[in-house]
Amino acid sequence: MNNAKVVTRFPPSPTGYLHIGGARTALFNWLFARQQGGVFLLRIEDTDRERSSPEAAEAILESMQWLGLDWDGEPHFQSARLDVHEAVVERLLSTGKAYYCRCTAEEVAQKRELARAQGRKPRYDGTCRDLALDPSPGSVVRLRSPRQGRIVFEDLVKGPIAVDVEELDDLVLRRADGSPTYHLAVVADDIAMGVTHVIRGDDHVNNTPRQILIYEALTEPRPHYAHVPMILGPDKTRLSKRHGAMSVLAYRDMGYLPDALLNALVRLGWSFGDQERFTREEMIAKFSLEAVGKSAGIFDQEKLLDLNGYYIRNTASSALADPLIPFLQELNCGPIDGKRVVQAIDTLKPRSQTLAQMAQNGCFYFQEEIHYERKGDDKFLTSSVRGLMVDIKECLTAWQDFSQAGLERLFLSFLEKKQIKLGKIAQPLRVALTGRTASPGLFEVMEVLGKEKVLDRLAKAISHIEAKPDD
Repeated sequence: MNNAKVVTRFPPSPTGYLHIGGARTALFNWLFARQQGGVFLLRIEDTDRERSSPEAAEAILESMQWLGLDWDGEPHFQSARLDVHEAVVERLLSTGKAYYCRCTAEEVAQKRELARAQGRKPRYDGTCRDLALDPSPGSVVRLRSPRQGRIVFEDLVKGPIAVDVEELDDLVLRRADGSPTYHLAVVADDIAMGVTHVIRGDDHVNNTPRQILIYEALTEPRPHYAHVPMILGPDKTRLSKRHGAMSVLAYRDMGYLPDALLNALVRLGWSFGDQERFTREEMIAKFSLEAVGKSAGIFDQEKLLDLNGYYIRNTASSALADPLIPFLQELNCGPIDGKRVVQAIDTLKPRSQTLAQMAQNGCFYFQEEIHYERKGDDKFLTSSVRGLMVDIKECLTAWQDFSQAGLERLFLSFLEKKQIKLGKIAQPLRVALTGRTASPGLFEVMEVLGKEKVLDRLAKAISHIEAKPDD
């Protein structure tokens, strides 16, 4: 095929959410089209009326948008293209490349079973092939496949593949209810849309010779095929939910960043030297089908988590604010000020692997009332530190510079005056300000909270200590 412009497509069926395997296929198609300056199409294959749902279709679109895999033009819905499919069926009938078949599903099943019992290939025996039947209620349309020869194609990932046509069948193209079959609809749409490269999972390898037969019957140039390897879990078995094979939106809702998930996906079967992390621009520039391996990719949830932590640490805090806010709201974190969110993220990034974890770790910044962890309360908010906390509160009340550097100067002076080390007061202050024994640095926390909130929380901690029964 010598088309001037590359055209790829991602054709999910809206029978469920978009999962890791489908997202990897979408990514490879998107990267190849963008790298080649071509077109990337999104086609929702919703002709299975019983299993397809508008909700699943919407979730697929939402997943693609969140990942940033932008498609060209409007999404195509296969159910709205039945006239295209019907025209191809009629074209094949008019040229004698297809025929009407009146055999019922039960009869075909019996024929296959008989062939199997006699040691023959369990295929349709061609009962109606040469009867020149007219259409009738309950009849299907079958492809008049060649009886001998080979289908040969060069897979851009797997290399040359050849299949004897004797292994194939006279495919049903149109069902008894008038609906197109999967193979017919796919080929009709790919031709109409000018698809030049079909990049899909290697579970479709067996479909390719069948679809090539339809191309040949139509005397249409076939596209290039690339079947990418399957994805396995760390234990080398087929990827499943126990390996973390959840939907794309589930990863979003757990606080993963789209760039981290894309980076993990692109490395499932593709490599560029020893490089592990890629920006989107690098993925587009360096991606090639030649570098897609033949062996399965291994999806490792722990590696994805580490990768997500890397992207969180290396993403501007201002860019993380909007994605983080829904996680804070889910924790009922009180009034959320955008500027404070950015400041808080600066302090939380080094210790966060997901946005959900970041929200959990930083919710104290936004709560009106904090609750002290029992262990920290008992150990650090004691009468022995009450006097120091009162003195610190007085110093902070008169202090104007609430930057980290300014607070550090104040505390150096305070510690020197009291002849104590920071360790004496650091943990009590941490628990008083955050409710926890672990948090970002004390001066970072105080700067983000601001003077008013710091003084308020210190006052409440002092009152809390005073209200405790004597030791």
